[in-house]
Amino acid sequence: MSDFTDGFAHPFARASGVGSWPGTSAREAAEVVVGELAGALAHIVELPARGVGADLLGRAGGLLIDMAIDTVPRGYRLTARPGAVTRRARSLLDEDCDALEEAWEAAGLRGAGRVVKVQAPGPITLAAGLELANGHRAITDPGAVRDLAASLAEGVAAHRAALARRLDTPVVVQLDEPSLPAALGGQLAGVTALSPVAALDEAVAEALLQTCADALGRDVLLHSCTPQLPWDLLRRSAIGAVSVDASTLAAPDLDGIAAFVESGRTVMVGVVAVRAPERRPSAEQVAAAVVAVTDRLGFGRSALRDRVGVTPACGLAGATPQWARTAIELARKAAEAFAEDPDAI
Repeated sequence: MSDFTDGFAHPFARASGVGSWPGTSAREAAEVVVGELAGALAHIVELPARGVGADLLGRAGGLLIDMAIDTVPRGYRLTARPGAVTRRARSLLDEDCDALEEAWEAAGLRGAGRVVKVQAPGPITLAAGLELANGHRAITDPGAVRDLAASLAEGVAAHRAALARRLDTPVVVQLDEPSLPAALGGQLAGVTALSPVAALDEAVAEALLQTCADALGRDVLLHSCTPQLPWDLLRRSAIGAVSVDASTLAAPDLDGIAAFVESGRTVMVGVVAVRAPERRPSAEQVAAAVVAVTDRLGFGRSALRDRVGVTPACGLAGATPQWARTAIELARKAAEAFAEDPDAI
């Protein structure tokens, strides 16, 4: 891990949001995120309600180097040269960066050493979600997959470096990989029933993640709120932390998390609902949900206090603005309670 100052040797052992956020105003969202998470792990927002170029895959259009995307009826397609969709994705990403910088400056955080997180689609999910010119998923073409991973890694590294300069603060990276289990399990649908998508070999997936880790360092978090994550693969990788939806965890996942944490890395536990429940939970109840997971890992709570972070269960794009604010506030308070005295929860 990088040598962060001011107690950030393990930057993911804090509260954070997953990334996506309700609404269309980057400025309003950034103000809320910085206000609630400046002392934890603030993040650049994603506002998919803005449409093309603002969702998980569309954002890649603003990050890829020497590659571009366009829209097709089913989503996005790789294209030979940048067009309106790529320009829009870059413009929206610039708007998000501007909004975060303004909120950061207004809070007096420039140079304060507080870590910020940026999000991007991971290489497997990106290759699974983008189409080739022939309509097939990019993941069906090994050459396209390698090129995408290299382009993504270079683009995210440049994005992180630019934001770190603008904010004068350390920046870490989250790679969103919701399609990773489906890709490894051969569960991705083909263009037709006669053109199935073969299961991705674990060695190939590991190499793709390694391409990103080589460019970004070990301060990389892999997020997935889908079940059946490949824990052996993740433990072998250079990924520094994993973020999961606690409700998806089964016994094998807990064994995998325990081994992952024992290797000196971090897990972020998604325990806050993504939509407002009938009764708002207290921060104490959220903290209790965290220890309900960590107590099943076989470690003492105190041994985990700098290895566990807290997040909403997944992205908050479908929440109301009021609940989105509440969700990250609850995550922050629960993470603070766990870090201060987990045995008291």
